[in-house]
Amino acid sequence: MPEGPCHHACVADVDIQRSRFADLDPGDLYDILRLRSEIFVVEQDCVFLDLDGRDTEDDALHLWVRDDRGVVAAVRLLDPGTARASIGRVVTRIDARSTGVASALMTEAVDVLDRSGAPTIHLGAQAHLADWYGRFGFDVSGPGYDEDGIAHVPMARPNPSARATT
Repeated sequence: MPEGPCHHACVADVDIQRSRFADLDPGDLYDILRLRSEIFVVEQDCVFLDLDGRDTEDDALHLWVRDDRGVVAAVRLLDPGTARASIGRVVTRIDARSTGVASALMTEAVDVLDRSGAPTIHLGAQAHLADWYGRFGFDVSGPGYDEDGIAHVPMARPNPSARATT
């Protein structure tokens, strides 16, 4: 990963921004948390505490895309470089779905965690999105479960580089 607190990478003509929590601009942080609340709490009608304390972990990394109206999509990466590496809080604004923005963001997230040396990347997917995550190399890795009234499945993706060296 490049040196420094905040980076930009263009993937499929999408400007992906990247930052650790401590280096997040307050406006970006507000927009990310607002989008997560709009989608997870309001649209999906799940009353839960999104602020779980993991956003602030030293190695947590936030990736997001914004436009002139705010954050379009965001993800949170946890535990890079470890067997617990995960992608979570994947969120896309309603008007940006099926535009390729979320796919570009997921591609970058997977690449960042692969480059970190994580042997496997984990995520908890809403069951109806399992095929979409499958496009990025994720497979269902255990039994389904209910989270806040929404069917989920655990998914995992082995790091091709790590697999080739073991």
